[in-house]
Amino acid sequence: MIIGVPKEIKDNEYRVGLTPSGASILIQDGHEVFVQKSAGLGSGLNDEQFSKVGAKIIDSAAEVFEKSDLIVKVKEPQNSEVSMMKEGQILFTYLHLAPLPELTRRLLDAKVSAIAYETIEKEDGSLPLLRPMSEVAGRLSVQIGAHYLQRDQGGSGVLLAGVPGVKPGRVSIIGAGIVGMNALKMAVGLGAEVSIFDINPIRLAYVDDLYDGRVATIVANQETIAKEVSLSDLLIGAVLVTGARAPRLVTREMLSHMRPGSVAVDVAIDQGGCFESSKVTTHTSPTYVDSGVLHYCVSNIPGAVARTSTFALTNVTFPYLRKLANFGLRKALKEDAALAKGLNVHAGEITQKAVAEAFESYR
Repeated sequence: MIIGVPKEIKDNEYRVGLTPSGASILIQDGHEVFVQKSAGLGSGLNDEQFSKVGAKIIDSAAEVFEKSDLIVKVKEPQNSEVSMMKEGQILFTYLHLAPLPELTRRLLDAKVSAIAYETIEKEDGSLPLLRPMSEVAGRLSVQIGAHYLQRDQGGSGVLLAGVPGVKPGRVSIIGAGIVGMNALKMAVGLGAEVSIFDINPIRLAYVDDLYDGRVATIVANQETIAKEVSLSDLLIGAVLVTGARAPRLVTREMLSHMRPGSVAVDVAIDQGGCFESSKVTTHTSPTYVDSGVLHYCVSNIPGAVARTSTFALTNVTFPYLRKLANFGLRKALKEDAALAKGLNVHAGEITQKAVAEAFESYR
């Protein structure tokens, strides 16, 4: 099989879908690997490292797409990339199709087989390919929020850690999944006053035991969220429903009661966002103000720490990529139930239930 690795073109996306060590293993397995020139530079991986293990360096994305049977990426294909895809080609990447009906339609029209990292799901309900980037995004969300709370960045001027004689800042985290737990770890580490929401009381009991009562655990509903949001300096959206559009849990009315200059970081923006006021931003233009609150809604947060993110991501994607290359699409999906759940689009049909439901809602 020919595996193609194009350079990511989404705004300030510096990750790459394959490392030289991964390329080396695929080549030893008898496959060809084509890597677009400079694809790995943003992650500190140069062309020589790829060519040294036998990968072929290709000048243009068009040639990579044209020659490859399987395209491995990090982020969803942009319009110019979809136009280069061909019928029957396998696409292996993050897709987050629920809030992207136009991209869904274009992939359907292209009749490709698109496998989304974020919906590969094991029997226990875990999402192994989403986890590492959720860990990165969760940890970064607090770091980013603390930065934008600075007055020179447009924030309210609150130091999350506080100082002796001055109370620490308040952080509210909506969702106690992987993103939320990693955000919690950072916020507690900074010394902030932290509350975390979830609809699962067993999950909240786990958090309470883990932090020995130092974190306020709250069952999420409209009333409890509204009350806590009004008291928060930093609000983090960490809600996930696998494959589906994120529910809008925080209204503009709730946000309007926050102190002006407070910060809202919506990590759920990949799936449409969990704040009513959320809209996708980029690393080039990351923030905007709505209802007096500074919003950060970048849809590829881990791209900011590309080297860490690339290695963390490829550690978990590579075994599935190797299986696709060695067995081919049909056999790989048949033998691996988790991988089969990752198939979102195939031969002009939507094959993932939550994506199909979201797509129908736009019609």
